[in-house]
Amino acid sequence: MSAERRTRLSPEDRRSQLVVTGVAALADHPLDTVTIEFLSRAAGVSRALVFHYFGSQAGLRRELVRTARDSMLRATEPVAELAALERLDDTLRRIVEFVEQHRGTFFSLVRGVASADAEVRRVVEEARREQADRVTAVALELGAVDTPLLRIALRSWVSFAEEVLVESVLEHELPADEIVGFLSRSALAVAGAIDAPGSASSTQGPR
Repeated sequence: MSAERRTRLSPEDRRSQLVVTGVAALADHPLDTVTIEFLSRAAGVSRALVFHYFGSQAGLRRELVRTARDSMLRATEPVAELAALERLDDTLRRIVEFVEQHRGTFFSLVRGVASADAEVRRVVEEARREQADRVTAVALELGAVDTPLLRIALRSWVSFAEEVLVESVLEHELPADEIVGFLSRSALAVAGAIDAPGSASSTQGPR
């Protein structure tokens, strides 16, 4: 019966099924171990079929990371109706919840940047830019001046936040409220440390 059902799937449905199976495997397996052979066994299909849809191990890895990234960004989409500070805390809380519920997937995402595959690194960097833009929007609503340094600082904060999440959620399992509060305060502190162009402190020389 299962074999008959497989033959009825359209190519798009079959490919989607394989991607879902692969992303689910990231919960318990590092990205580098979810190979074409692994996925063929997990999905109960031939290695040749998996190869047909993804072309190579690199192609499979890229698709899994891209799908996991999109899932995380959708799950943590800011609620536009909330005020800036409330929106920041709400978004951070949902990020913590995502990490708690999808530990392996998050770890694969943040460690995916170490991949030798430039495309995997690009996919991960796109997620970081999106998260940085979300935090930057809050800072601007709160009165920060939009400068290159502000964007550089908050982009760097995203990498810092990822490491905090790995350590506090995945390794130490700290309370969510404690993590959210710390990340919120640290993001605002970074934004607050940027001097507006032309301000007294920005025009002073070294002390």
